[in-house]
Amino acid sequence: MKKNILMLCFSLLLVSAKSQQAVAEQHRPQLHFSPKEKWINDPNGLVYHKGVYHLFYQYYPNSTVWGPMHWGHATSKDLLTWQHQPVALYPDSLGYIFSGSAVVDVNNTAGFGKGAIVAIFTHHNPKGEQEKRIDFQNQSIAYSLDDGKTWSKYAGNPVLKNPGIVDFRDPKVMWFEKENKWVMTLATKDRITFYSSPDLKNWSKESEFGETLGAHGGVWECPDLFPLTLNGKQVWVLLVSINPGGPNGGSATQYFTGEFNGKTFTPFETETKWMDYGTDNYAGVTFSNTANRRILIGWMNNWQYAQAVPTKSWRGAMTIPRELYLKEVNKKIFLASKPVKEVDKLQVKSTTLSNINIKNSYNLSSKLNAKSSVFQLSLNEIAANDFSIVLSNKKGEELVIGYDKTSNQYYIDRSKSGAVDFEKGFAKKHVAPRISTNKNISLRIIVDVASVELFADDGLTVMTDVFFPAEPYSSISIRSVKGVTLNSIQYMPLKSTMK
Repeated sequence: MKKNILMLCFSLLLVSAKSQQAVAEQHRPQLHFSPKEKWINDPNGLVYHKGVYHLFYQYYPNSTVWGPMHWGHATSKDLLTWQHQPVALYPDSLGYIFSGSAVVDVNNTAGFGKGAIVAIFTHHNPKGEQEKRIDFQNQSIAYSLDDGKTWSKYAGNPVLKNPGIVDFRDPKVMWFEKENKWVMTLATKDRITFYSSPDLKNWSKESEFGETLGAHGGVWECPDLFPLTLNGKQVWVLLVSINPGGPNGGSATQYFTGEFNGKTFTPFETETKWMDYGTDNYAGVTFSNTANRRILIGWMNNWQYAQAVPTKSWRGAMTIPRELYLKEVNKKIFLASKPVKEVDKLQVKSTTLSNINIKNSYNLSSKLNAKSSVFQLSLNEIAANDFSIVLSNKKGEELVIGYDKTSNQYYIDRSKSGAVDFEKGFAKKHVAPRISTNKNISLRIIVDVASVELFADDGLTVMTDVFFPAEPYSSISIRSVKGVTLNSIQYMPLKSTMK
């Protein structure tokens, strides 16, 4: 009898533990990469090598708030199903391991071995920062000779010493074929500095960019420089993350298009443009070594509230991987993005409704059989008039995604989306300009438990926001006071990539 009582107590404890875990994991994304536990922020060292995508990231394994930075590591063959790997880089006597990049040294320029993966990162010395020195951030390298499984730090670190700049970090390195050299794009306080090197060890300053251009509401961080093709011509794109100073508050990423000659970057236009107008796509950088694709992943969070979001065992996730491309509108060049094609493989049998006329409110839930909290919703050929898509649950919580014709803006309103009181600026309506000049609107929306990614007009306008409902949204409706006609609505549940 005593044994049975003990077994019962043990079973109850297991049930209780599982119940607590379920509560803690209720906002866990099913499509997006997140850590098993603890804290993550910026994606680092994105590189494709021998059929494997490597995602490194800022990681603190001892807490769910920011701390001494490591490089966490995950790998994938499809950009969606990720395998957790051992921590790649640990803090050392030179400091924490801040953000950076990784390249495949095909020509063995560094001498570590042909095809070595070389990581270039910022060493952040906390003691120097506490002493209020201005040279506590320096650039260092590490290398792997076994396809990213183990890493060795270069004995000659740092390879680029701080010239006397408080913010001197986040090196993004690429191979510049025309001049057979490596180019480093580095965030230096409120601008970008370009360096070059023949061997990843010895660096020379080339030029600076951005002192009087772009948004300057906060420090510049996590830059990226890469070429794309538009109408058969090469165009260079420069990404610069900024915190604070985003268009809807807190963190965001601006971009410039122009020419790069291996030494200087010359922009085509001087106006400030944003890659994503939502509040939760920051520090995004692209994979190196992906040949004809330019794929970006961002941190799906915002420094304004990242350390306070109501998740328990973990904090932080990455955006859906996105393919970047250029579009021209009214003789101006814009950076557009769309979910990588691999997402299509996750689609479960879809439901499509055609020629829907809406006046006031129209509940779609039963017609679309909308039951999953992980899905894609596509709305095509909508006459440009006011409308909103409302995701809601039985508790009265709702997330509103819409278009306002008068202001010609898209928006995401999370004011009543669920838990919002953990930070005073979280419960807001975020807006984004409609860039397209087409008569009709097309939207692609990916919802994953506690995040929404909106790709409007073939990715010309993008918004990413997180939210935290008390229970999953179970209803989808469309509202339009003036009335709107939709050519088609397609609802597609998506399979989880969690293992």
